[in-house]
Amino acid sequence: MTDLTNRKAELLATTVEHIDIRSFDARPIVDAMGKMSFTSRDLARATGIYNAMLADKDCSIFLVIAGSTSAGGCMDLYAELVRSNMVDGIVATGASIVDMDFFEGLGHKHYQALEIPDDNVLRSLYIDRIYDTYIDEEQLQDCDGTIFDLAESLEPKPYSSRAFIREMGRYLTQHGKKDNSLVKLAFEHDVPIFCPAFVDSSAGFGLVKHQVEAIKAKRPYMVLDAIADFRELTEIKIAAGTTGLLMVGGGVPKNFVQDTVVCAEILGHTDVAMHKYAVQITVADVRDGACSSSTLKEAASWGKVETTQEQMVFAEAGSVMPLLASDAYHRGHWRERAVRAYGRMFDD
Repeated sequence: MTDLTNRKAELLATTVEHIDIRSFDARPIVDAMGKMSFTSRDLARATGIYNAMLADKDCSIFLVIAGSTSAGGCMDLYAELVRSNMVDGIVATGASIVDMDFFEGLGHKHYQALEIPDDNVLRSLYIDRIYDTYIDEEQLQDCDGTIFDLAESLEPKPYSSRAFIREMGRYLTQHGKKDNSLVKLAFEHDVPIFCPAFVDSSAGFGLVKHQVEAIKAKRPYMVLDAIADFRELTEIKIAAGTTGLLMVGGGVPKNFVQDTVVCAEILGHTDVAMHKYAVQITVADVRDGACSSSTLKEAASWGKVETTQEQMVFAEAGSVMPLLASDAYHRGHWRERAVRAYGRMFDD
């Protein structure tokens, strides 16, 4: 047992350090990349579009996150976008919000996989792997348990993912061990977070346990209302008017936020405009016709995104988001932006 403990400690010896976009000024390199070609020029144009969103006083900005960039070192980057009023709403995977951010908010860490043995060995050590990043499964199960405890403490009724994540943020303000948590900062700044596939994460394990325990005890239990997610996000789109999307990856979050335009139209709001600005950073291949890899120009055919100020960037997001975000932070358009506080729209 001691040998296994020592081996686990060896593998989990180096923590992932999240990048601080305030600590360096990316404007010179982004400006230089704008004079280049290929992905460099695409990134420079995408950065310009994000700056245009920030400078447009009528524009509300949605940050859309899929993939594992939070675990890989972008967690503080996303937190800074909330702290500095550079985004007004978030749509993300449950893994990004729970397994990565809430997880670290509880005091746990992600680790660099500097050595990768056989994955069956990792399983025997209770180490989960995301490419070259490790997570301690025992710490992840503590996160699952915390979600269970939180669900047990709430009034047994339907909650949108936004409402439940708001309670997660409230919990971190009282019990969290990391100030720079996206979930905690979003609660404090009234920035709503939506996870349209919320149970596809550590939240799922804790919530299933909550429901099973309640059924056994013949007592009511809280449930997640996916329809409320769609309705609430559409209500924000209707209220916002002009909108911009900063999308990292694709998946369900990408389609979910784009579909608000169509949903608003179906509800009779024919004056709701398509998303005016859109940036997507992805490595997805467009040739298979999958929605996650569909280009922003393709989205225009569905009435979701305008094509005048949109840019696809085909790159691994962890390598280019720090440049885009640092450039926008140091250009400073966020200092003149109004605070939207869309989270208050649903206060009882």
